[in-house]
Amino acid sequence: MNTTIRLADQADIPAIFAIRTSVRENHLSHQQLTEMGITPDAICQAMEAAPCIWVAEVDGVAVGFAMADAEDGCVFAAFVRAEFEGLGLGRSLMARAEEFLFQHHPTIWLETAENSRASGFYRTLGWQAVANLPEGDIRFEKSRT
Repeated sequence: MNTTIRLADQADIPAIFAIRTSVRENHLSHQQLTEMGITPDAICQAMEAAPCIWVAEVDGVAVGFAMADAEDGCVFAAFVRAEFEGLGLGRSLMARAEEFLFQHHPTIWLETAENSRASGFYRTLGWQAVANLPEGDIRFEKSRT
């Protein structure tokens, strides 16, 4: 099994949406993403503004991605298809996003559901819970060391 983490390009946008809508936790449909303003055009614009999305591939097929917002200093998204969990792809994607964000900010952040598997995953990567948010979400921060 050959795994690669690489910077995403516009040709990856359909795969990014396919991955995002395939996950078990924090599932959102294409319709819900569109209602939130997360559209192929919005992703394309983000890519044009900064190298902010990384794709994890297994044997040349995109199976995960992470997206960072340099202006806000946050990890906007990190998802891996369920059948490819446990291979270290999420860790590798997060490392790329963190490295990118730390070039712009001394402290970075993300939000997720407090009772999710993602919450535990981020804790193992050294993220610190700093605030409980409405609707069961939690804000994590991580500082450059």
